[in-house]
Amino acid sequence: MTATTAAAAGAGIDPERAKDIMGSVCAPVGVVTTTEDGRTYGATVSSFAALSIEPPLITVSFERTSYLLGRIRSAGRFGVNLLGHGQDDLATTFARRGVDRFAETAWHLDSGLPRIEGAAGWLACDLYDTVEGGDHLLLFGLVTRVARVDLPPLIYAHRTFGTHSRFGDRKRPLIADVIAACSC
Repeated sequence: MTATTAAAAGAGIDPERAKDIMGSVCAPVGVVTTTEDGRTYGATVSSFAALSIEPPLITVSFERTSYLLGRIRSAGRFGVNLLGHGQDDLATTFARRGVDRFAETAWHLDSGLPRIEGAAGWLACDLYDTVEGGDHLLLFGLVTRVARVDLPPLIYAHRTFGTHSRFGDRKRPLIADVIAACSC
């Protein structure tokens, strides 16, 4: 038993209680995709985070039993479709088992990876490293391509989808004001 495992076991935290508290943390919602042998694979995740700018790295985690995890490790590449507010139907579709998740989803290949139409953000990644973490495996992705649309993000907390409450209210200065401020 490792020191980390021993500490967790000794803590005596009820897994359901831990799940409840972790579920109260707002998390971005995305659909991670990959291709292998000409087939497309994808699943909803809420475990995405930026890690590093130099080099550009992101993290995403999967349960060790995840079918998609095996496909990503084999392919060595994956895409992250960051969903926007109002795309909770896509998040639900890609979270279901036993269905063709791409059948009724508008998507195309971008850098050889499935990219969902209308997503707020897109990252193509090479698998950079993996780190074991309990019952999950944390993937580090080296970002090789990005695209972004100025849409409110889809987030998940307290077992429901939403968005940042003030996204639409934020002030955006006119570009002329930004240029004038920089010319001082």
